[in-house]
Amino acid sequence: MKISEAEILILPGLGNSGPGHWQHRWAEKFSTGRIVEQFEWDRPQRADWVTATQAAVSGAEKPVVLVAHSLAVLAVVFAAPSLPKGKVVGAFLVSPPDFENVAIPEGVTGFADVPRDPLPFPSLLVASTNDSYVTPERAADLAASWGSELHLAHNAGHINISSGHGPWPEGLLMFTRLMQRI
Repeated sequence: MKISEAEILILPGLGNSGPGHWQHRWAEKFSTGRIVEQFEWDRPQRADWVTATQAAVSGAEKPVVLVAHSLAVLAVVFAAPSLPKGKVVGAFLVSPPDFENVAIPEGVTGFADVPRDPLPFPSLLVASTNDSYVTPERAADLAASWGSELHLAHNAGHINISSGHGPWPEGLLMFTRLMQRI
């Protein structure tokens, strides 16, 4: 599938991922890409983020590809069973936090007890070998549970601005490969 044939819904993590983050750059780059706005970026509640994800998917006029980072990956996984069947054709999931083994940030509620059911659409989960929010082993476990293809990026941190991933061209190549599979 060509990027222009899909609506690329970009779901940033906590704090809207910050300016210069690769997701914001992609939203500007993709003609059919847009950021899914959340009611509360800094004190997120799962129900609100799931509702925003559902509304964005339901309102899309083309097949949807989700691009989620960090906390938004969990929002996608929680929302997946209630999304319109067949509307989401793929998901690019980056740096999911593991709240079973890492402290939940203050103000974040409802994102623990992550579903382990297979996602109803193809997905690629990208995680780093040295992310402080998820171990490679846990990322592999989540990918297996969700039926996601797994790519481990060597020493890439949380794959955000702080870890040096503004443009993130390697991620764009991975995303392109996912689009070719869809």
